Amino acid sequence: MNILENISLKPFNTFGIDKTARFFVAVKSINQLKEALKWAKSQNIKPLILGGGSNILLTKNQEKLVIKIEIEGINTALEEEKFYLIEAGAGVNWHEFVLIAIENGWAGIENLSLIPGTVGASPMQNIGAYGVEIKDVFSSLKALNRGTLEIEEFNAEQCQFGYRESIFKHELKGKYVICSVVFRLQKEPIFHTEYGAIQETLESNGIKELSIKAISDAVIEIRQSKLPDPKEIGNSGSFFKNPTISAVHFQDLKDEYPIIPGYPNEEGIKVPAAWLIEQCGWKGQRFGEIGVHGKQPLVLVNYGDGDGNEIKNLSEKIQQSVFEKFKINIHPEVNFL
Repeated sequence: MNILENISLKPFNTFGIDKTARFFVAVKSINQLKEALKWAKSQNIKPLILGGGSNILLTKNQEKLVIKIEIEGINTALEEEKFYLIEAGAGVNWHEFVLIAIENGWAGIENLSLIPGTVGASPMQNIGAYGVEIKDVFSSLKALNRGTLEIEEFNAEQCQFGYRESIFKHELKGKYVICSVVFRLQKEPIFHTEYGAIQETLESNGIKELSIKAISDAVIEIRQSKLPDPKEIGNSGSFFKNPTISAVHFQDLKDEYPIIPGYPNEEGIKVPAAWLIEQCGWKGQRFGEIGVHGKQPLVLVNYGDGDGNEIKNLSEKIQQSVFEKFKINIHPEVNFL
């Protein structure tokens, strides 16, 4: 195990924020992860688990042991008549996993193409897009208990999935490290083309026979047209969650803003945060080296040398303006560190 000191975290977060880790180690196995956690405990240093760095905003140097999870591997855990159980290591790049699934005819995650991050973060966030969430294809996961250093298995019910939520963001936050995830992927696909511009894109591309690859290609095209590439402009994808408000609140807003979009769910009416932010005039605004993306106001960006605190302050101003105008609280998806 090679523990490094005073390492810049700029290459390890998609915002491209240049903060330093006092100690840094990349682990490629569960045993190496255990060693790293033992070392941190022996030195009385807090560990910080890092995946793809796509859901964090660094606001300060990290006086911790940053442990980057690089546990790889993809294998078929079980094959049944109608589905496969596919296990993937927590360090596997999410989009690469989606492409491998498509290549092998494993259906169910094609709508989740081009989402940044790693397999290990996918159930933690219950990532979702275009009508599909991780909970829809999730079977189980294995996680290391940071207290006992034992591997424990969690099923879907135990994960307590919600909208961009799981038990690992609440009761069990900081208590486990996800090491691998098992997905239930179908042999016969169930296509989801009714969300966003998927159907329109398929038609414009002349696709007459649906396939999981065609849907993935359409999703990639849509996302690339609206979202900046983190390799070119620092960002974490969607910065805010879409809020859900009561039907009464929505109707009051509808009376004042007739074009406000809303989508019923189990808890009320979901309102697109992007629409709220755009109505407050933030879309395309730039402030020095940071700003709000010109095509997708959900995305806050670092144009080069922006600081995490500047982005944090901008996000708080956006939240305040949305509340003042619509009396709606919007909450960040990213974790401030």
